[in-house]
Amino acid sequence: MAPVYSAKDNKLIHELINISQKSPKLIKGSDYVAPEVPEMTIRSWKMNEFKYYDVPSPFPTLARGLFTTEVDEGRKRSGKEKEYRIVIRGYDKFFNIGEVPWTTWDSLEAHTAAPYSLSLKSNGCIIFIAALTPTKLLITSKHSLGPISNVARSHSQVGEEWLHKHLAKVEKTTEQLAAALWEKNWTAVAELCDDDFEEHVLPYPPEKSGLHLHGINENTRDFRTQPTDIVDKFADEWGFIKTKTTVLNSIQEVRDFTTEVGKTGKWEGEALEGFVVRTQVTGRPTDGRHSVSLSPYEPGSSFFFKVKFDEPYMMYRDWREVTKILLGTKGPLSDARLPKAKLKLPETKLYVKWIKAEIGRDRGQFENFNKGKGIIATRERFLKWMETSEAKEVAADEDASTPNLTFGKTIILPIAVPGAGKTSVSVALERLFGFGHTQSDDVKSKKAAPQFIRNVQALLKKHDVVIADKNNHLRQHRMALRDAVRSYNPPVRLLALNWAFEQPLATIHRICSDRVYDRGGKHQTLHADVRGKSHEDVIWQFLEQREELEEHEVDAVIEMDITEDIEQALDRAVDGCVRILGLEKPEQEKVGLALAAARGYEPTRKEDRKEKEKEKKKSKPPRYYGFVPEIDLLELLNPVFTAGGNADVADGKQFFTNLKKSGRIAKQPHVTIVHSKSLDSEWAQPLWDRCSELYLSSAPSTFRLTLGSVVWNDLVMAVTVDEVMPTSGDEAGESFVEQLPEQVRKKLHITIGTTNKDIQPFEAQVLVGDWRDGRHTKSLQLTNIPTEGRIRGLFS
Repeated sequence: MAPVYSAKDNKLIHELINISQKSPKLIKGSDYVAPEVPEMTIRSWKMNEFKYYDVPSPFPTLARGLFTTEVDEGRKRSGKEKEYRIVIRGYDKFFNIGEVPWTTWDSLEAHTAAPYSLSLKSNGCIIFIAALTPTKLLITSKHSLGPISNVARSHSQVGEEWLHKHLAKVEKTTEQLAAALWEKNWTAVAELCDDDFEEHVLPYPPEKSGLHLHGINENTRDFRTQPTDIVDKFADEWGFIKTKTTVLNSIQEVRDFTTEVGKTGKWEGEALEGFVVRTQVTGRPTDGRHSVSLSPYEPGSSFFFKVKFDEPYMMYRDWREVTKILLGTKGPLSDARLPKAKLKLPETKLYVKWIKAEIGRDRGQFENFNKGKGIIATRERFLKWMETSEAKEVAADEDASTPNLTFGKTIILPIAVPGAGKTSVSVALERLFGFGHTQSDDVKSKKAAPQFIRNVQALLKKHDVVIADKNNHLRQHRMALRDAVRSYNPPVRLLALNWAFEQPLATIHRICSDRVYDRGGKHQTLHADVRGKSHEDVIWQFLEQREELEEHEVDAVIEMDITEDIEQALDRAVDGCVRILGLEKPEQEKVGLALAAARGYEPTRKEDRKEKEKEKKKSKPPRYYGFVPEIDLLELLNPVFTAGGNADVADGKQFFTNLKKSGRIAKQPHVTIVHSKSLDSEWAQPLWDRCSELYLSSAPSTFRLTLGSVVWNDLVMAVTVDEVMPTSGDEAGESFVEQLPEQVRKKLHITIGTTNKDIQPFEAQVLVGDWRDGRHTKSLQLTNIPTEGRIRGLFS
């Protein structure tokens, strides 16, 4: 019998359980029924991605992809502490060059040893395969297993299909593989690359489709992985596709090799995302000042790091994303709202012109693009078109339309809201390029705005580039900076880092609120308010007040994407600064060090939240609780009423048009669950308490809402919510949905708008109730449109 249980592993799982109960925002466990052994429960552990960078680590393990189960579940002796074992163990989180202190080139040279095995960073989905019992296998993706609701075939299901094909090719069975993995206590780690199932960015022809085996890990607390020769031998024996590797003998060789490959982003003629470098730790690096160990690894441990190439991989990814947006646009493609952050390269701007013409010529050729089919073929056609004289003429016209002005100094001004990431990017840029950097939040003066401007002017005397770190979300903020340097000669360039609103406000609010929560007290004034959620109200105020950047307000723009993490955001900002300011592109290690500085940044000045403000917030309970769906009503309904139809549709179009003209469309759509006025009802108080618990949770549940029909009368228009589902593995969400009273469920809706301010939104609930009861109401059925949202306490 294989040693599948150890006290050290058992202790790890108890630590995970304890942390998840105290800090569910930090570590979360989701339970699944094992497909092959229904009486066995499998728990998947997911760590907060932001916290992998913390030193010291808040996690008892750095594993990404960890599945555990209880030993002898159902047959435990009374009174004995539960015992657990690791069923599947993924790699430890590994970092890019310079991203953490122990992955600088100098640190790697000091604390790692040859050989260095470089394997292709595969462009697919990770699949784990391990033994559940001596005869049964468990096949999972990174954090889940088995089928997923509303998905025809999940990644783990397709991975299992491919596993059967590979085993059949070498005349092996799943039982034999389970026995081998059980005996060694191993997890096989593979990449699912199947363009017929799901195209990513890089292509995989039929002969390279399937499971690419790139690692074998021991199912232990400590990270122990097998060397490349054993992995390749295992792949041959069990029919997997081997992952392409090369072995080098020193860190300098790794650095020289990856630098050369990075010039083109291709290896042996093929584009690649990067390399994963596998080695071992010989000692622990220090920070050079205090001899304090900064590495989480003991000598002798397996150790991975990565070397990533942005181009052409990132550019190809942008082409895919803008195509999906254009294909989802109803009406003229000229009206499409493309994320400007994805249009930073001239090749991408040219691609947009080409793809719009292709969609207009024959939309049918893209029928399956949004299902992950035809992505690579479309790109290849564009690359061929780029070689034509027509493409060169279009590119020349684009270049000729770009003005060529001469500037002296530059002010970089973020245009953002709290939680967008402006200060993290600013700190990283300051570290990378030596820019001047001043923050409005550091100003203590009562007249903070004029003092902030004076701080910017003072830094311009010492620096050619100064970052004016403020939200600058109002036009007057931007104008104040323009006015402050209007007399300079040569003129000062205003370069905006623009986090545009390309998503519904509720989506932006969720992203930014989560970031404010995750950063905790790492801000001068805006701290996460766990109980009162006052920081969420502050973010809403900024969202409502923000004025979009208009043409000619600034001289140049780097378009950012609020959904991207700090690493992606910095890549965009660096590329923009290099292109616009004519700077030399920094080496990857320097970028990594800048990222580390941004992640570790703490302001020197902090203010405590005033107790009276906290008490004021606590004394004001919400008026009602509701889902806040991440949806833009105009984007949802404009296409619905564009087409012709019967008399009801024409009437609805007119009603909707009138609401738009009078500014009566709801700016913050919500779905009321329970109102304080209803608390006299027997069912309402328990529901109110459950809503309050979810709203105040440190790990709030997200729900999937299905929108069914648009309904209206002469007073009000609404969209019905036909189904509410929790996200997979969310026990609190599942419990909430199960206990949602039917009388509430049948009246769930979003109020689109009322004809005038004297009509109460409550009329929409009456309207939806009448419609569901079959009383005549004008309506138009939608195509079961899904959206997501969280529960919030609402005050207005």
